[in-house]
Amino acid sequence: MRKQKNTFRVSLMAAPLALALAAPFAVNADMMETYWAAPPNDSAWVNSAGECWQGADGESNLPPCVAVQPLVLTLLFELDKYKLQNIRNPEALQKLDDYIADLQKTKKEEQLTVVGHTDKLGSWEHNLVLSENRANTIANYIIDHGVPAEDIVSVKGVAWEGGDDIGPDGQIIDLGPLENNPLRRRAVVTPVE
Repeated sequence: MRKQKNTFRVSLMAAPLALALAAPFAVNADMMETYWAAPPNDSAWVNSAGECWQGADGESNLPPCVAVQPLVLTLLFELDKYKLQNIRNPEALQKLDDYIADLQKTKKEEQLTVVGHTDKLGSWEHNLVLSENRANTIANYIIDHGVPAEDIVSVKGVAWEGGDDIGPDGQIIDLGPLENNPLRRRAVVTPVE
């Protein structure tokens, strides 16, 4: 009878030990779904590190995660105008003020884009300059209220070829016809993600 090598015997004894040690760390698909996936039923909770995790039953005493809607502000302008006093929806300007105050209070660093738009009245050249003026008016307003200029990464005008807007939920917002449409005379402020 042949004598077995010691290394083979040690490895045979170590295999069950390795399996026993690894068992608590084994991850199956159900565990991944329970602990790491974003829940469809709003059962996500903030853990002690401030992260959003899906909780198991019995963890509902933790504060729920709140889906933060990104800022998308649309400031509407009067026909062929681009100055602050020509904004048709002053409540949007107030929301922008609130947003700027929140940035300053929390010291969040967030980069923004500002895009000016027009409807399709007038020539393309005229509307391009008008859309750029609208974007610059809002960008200068943001800077004048304390947001560093370097945090505004893009300021541009696109005349009427800019198309429809995208809402905070990612859905396309149908603004209607291009011609003579007050909803298209706008500047849109959006954070860079």
